[in-house]
Amino acid sequence: MTAPLDVSPGEGVAPPVSGGGVAIQGRSLSQIAWARLKRDRVAMAGLGVVVFLVLVAVFAPVIVGLLGHPPLEHHRSMVDATTQVPKGAFGGISTDFLFGVEPQNGRDIFSRVVYGARVSLLIAFLATLLSVVIGTVLGVIAGFMGGWVDTLISRAMDVFLAFPILVFAIALAGVVPDEALGLSGDALRIALLVFIIGFFNWPYIARIIRGQTLSLREREFVDAARSLGARTPYIVFRELLPNLMAPILIYATLLIPTNILFEAALSFLGVGVRPPTPTWGGMLADAVRYYTIPHFAIFPGLAIFLTVLAFNLFGDGLRDALDPRAR
Repeated sequence: MTAPLDVSPGEGVAPPVSGGGVAIQGRSLSQIAWARLKRDRVAMAGLGVVVFLVLVAVFAPVIVGLLGHPPLEHHRSMVDATTQVPKGAFGGISTDFLFGVEPQNGRDIFSRVVYGARVSLLIAFLATLLSVVIGTVLGVIAGFMGGWVDTLISRAMDVFLAFPILVFAIALAGVVPDEALGLSGDALRIALLVFIIGFFNWPYIARIIRGQTLSLREREFVDAARSLGARTPYIVFRELLPNLMAPILIYATLLIPTNILFEAALSFLGVGVRPPTPTWGGMLADAVRYYTIPHFAIFPGLAIFLTVLAFNLFGDGLRDALDPRAR
C-alpha cells in the first residue's frame, strides 16, 4: 500500500487509443522521474560529467598509461636547475605533458589530477554513504517514534551541528598513529577522513528525513496499514522508506559535492591524505608557494570546480524530477 501520487494530466497514464483494443498502460514513479530528468538538459549535462569523472577515477591507471606518466615519477630534466621552475612555455605543457609539470620535482600534473580524482571521489562517496545511513536511521526513528526519543535525537542533532568539525579533524589527525585497527598509510588516512566527514554530517540529512517522516506517519495509507494489523517494522520498511527514497537520493547527491570540498579543504590544511599520494586539495596547497606559475593551481582547482558544479546541477535536476508536484 503506497501513498497516492500527484501526477500531472497525461504524465502518469497513457491516453487511450481510439478504434483499437490497446490497453491503457500506466507509468511508475521512476519512469515519470526519468522522463522529466531527460528533458532537463542541464541536469543531464551534469550527470554526463559525473559519469565521466567516475570513469576517469576507475580507469586512472589505463588513462595515465596512455596519456601521461606515473604520478610519483620525477622528471627533473623538465625543471630548471637554478630557478626550480618548469622549462618551456606555460609550465612545460606539451604533447608529452598535457598539463605541464610541477616545479622543483617535475612530476606530471595531468597524472596527479587523474589519480587525485580517485581519492576525492572515494572519500566523498563513502562519507556520504555513512551520513545517509546514520541520518536515515535516526531521522526515521525520531519522526516515527516521537516523544522523548524524538527529543533526544533532535538534541543530539543540535550538538553535532554545533561541533567544530574542522578543529576536531586537525586535532585528531595529529594524534592518530601510523597504524591502527589493522590499517596503515593511505588506507588509514582515508578511513579517518570518511569517519570525520561522514559521522559529523549526518544531522543535515537526518533533519530532512525526520520532517518527511513526521508528515508521512499521519497519512491515510499508514493508518490503513495499522488498521490491518501491520506492525512497526512493516510500516517503516514497506510504507515509509519507499516514500523516503526520493529525498534520500536528492540530498545524497547534494551532499557529495560538499564532502568533496571538505576533503579538499582538509588536504589543503595538511590533515588529509599524506604526500606524495596525489589529492586535489594537496596539489592546491603545494601550488601556494608557486603563485607565479598559475597552471600548477589552475588544473586541480578546475577539477574541483567542475566536479562540484556537475553534482550540484544533477542534484537540482533530480530534485525537480522526483517532485510529484513539479510542473
